[in-house]
Amino acid sequence: MGQKADTSPYLVGKLLLATPSMGDPRFRKSVIFICAHDENGAMGLVINHRLPGLEFQSILEQMKITSDIKVDLEALSLPVMSGGPVETGRGFLLHGNDFKHHETIKVDDDYGVTGTIDALKAVVKGEGPEKLLFILGYAGWEAGQLDEELQQNSWLVCDPDPSVIFHETNDEKWAMAFNTLGFDPSMLSGDVGRA
Repeated sequence: MGQKADTSPYLVGKLLLATPSMGDPRFRKSVIFICAHDENGAMGLVINHRLPGLEFQSILEQMKITSDIKVDLEALSLPVMSGGPVETGRGFLLHGNDFKHHETIKVDDDYGVTGTIDALKAVVKGEGPEKLLFILGYAGWEAGQLDEELQQNSWLVCDPDPSVIFHETNDEKWAMAFNTLGFDPSMLSGDVGRA
């Protein structure tokens, strides 16, 4: 039997790509992983905007998170991402399904989000997920707001691709995600869909 088409009106587990018509400069060229979406609104994590001047190591030091075993945090090369303008002091790990914690929220069969200090401790002990992003803050939409923004052509939707989500060069993620849709974002003007 073939794979059943996704008929859900909700975008949980999808990527939102900001189009050139995006009016909010905070989301210019953003790629957002949608963690939750239902009739009450939506929540997502921007995965391609790095917080300048903030390093993962310094966050661990501020939180006094240490490990008995030596883990090379430099080898993780873990940038601190700006997940959006809401609760910018709240941290999240976006990761593959190889990591499960009692407070992990399973987004779908491939991805989970964990937002606890225990998850950071697991990373430091070498027990964390193989691939992860550390993100501060999130993007949120009230009921119907995301649907309205989609109708205004502010966002395009694509399936998540781990090679995009966990790509080392954040500046390339937006163009890479567009490539999964099969076209160059420069082909879009800021007036897409306007009459």
